[in-house]
Amino acid sequence: MDAPYHFQSKSIRGEPMMTIDQVPLDWFFRPGVKLDFRSLPDGQVVSAAQVEAELKRIGHDLHPLDIVLVNTRAASCIGTDEYMSAGCGMGREATLYLTSRGVRVCGIDAWGWDAPFVHTRKRWEATHDPSIIWEGHKAGREIPYCHMEKLCNLEQLPPHGFTVCCFPHKVKRGSGGWTRAVALWD
Repeated sequence: MDAPYHFQSKSIRGEPMMTIDQVPLDWFFRPGVKLDFRSLPDGQVVSAAQVEAELKRIGHDLHPLDIVLVNTRAASCIGTDEYMSAGCGMGREATLYLTSRGVRVCGIDAWGWDAPFVHTRKRWEATHDPSIIWEGHKAGREIPYCHMEKLCNLEQLPPHGFTVCCFPHKVKRGSGGWTRAVALWD
């Protein structure tokens, strides 16, 4: 679980970011929502419009503190070299869409929250735009949040109607802490 401090030690307003031992525990035991982006191409940067369309498709209105899990195709590649380049990633726009609505914990089955870096590198070589590098992570400087990476079995979850329990280990002054994420449903 990456804490807000993982993104930068201070927010864009100059306020200290929370380390993993400072994040409120009630963020980590909440209703869950699964966004299914397995059909998106590898390297796609998910937009706010795509998040909104997926929420509409599954019939869910986001509530503050919902835990949003992003299902890409990456988990199907765990244990292979393809894992590092598989799946889409969450961009700045998509991340801020979630956090501006009160989401404070997210997770993804890919290696990282952002698009796989091999794809980001190609986009950077074409544009030389530094803002595309770790843009989903950097959105946490604007609205602090936590995220988990490398989740598995998300395809087994319903779109909503489950609870996520993902308490992080409270590493003193840590930028993150390990967690065992569990989904509970009837």
